[in-house]
Amino acid sequence: DVQLQAFGGGLVQAGGSLRLSCATSGFPFDDYAIGWYRQAPGKERERVSCVNSDGTTYSIDSVKGRFTISVDNAKSTVYLQMNSLKPEDTAIYYCNALLVGSLNEYWGQGTLVTVSS
Repeated sequence: DVQLQAFGGGLVQAGGSLRLSCATSGFPFDDYAIGWYRQAPGKERERVSCVNSDGTTYSIDSVKGRFTISVDNAKSTVYLQMNSLKPEDTAIYYCNALLVGSLNEYWGQGTLVTVSS
């Protein structure tokens, strides 16, 4: 039973911080790349940040220096620390697990982040 449970979203003022968590189970966590995606109203889903199975990380330019992805392998959990939040960060955030080089992919349910001006 594969599970990815995202939580930690909420309402925050611009400049504030939130920490998202994605607790996973039911698949070989260490073999997958884990990422955070978001979908804002009226926009396509986009990848925000990810960590590969070798520990390397990637973030899109718009969040570099503000968001940090990290993992706790013992807990099979991935985090997204979001600082200096902007209204344009408002979106539903989803966690994703991808077996690199394959079509095996799992999605969490999403958690809503709302950043007010």
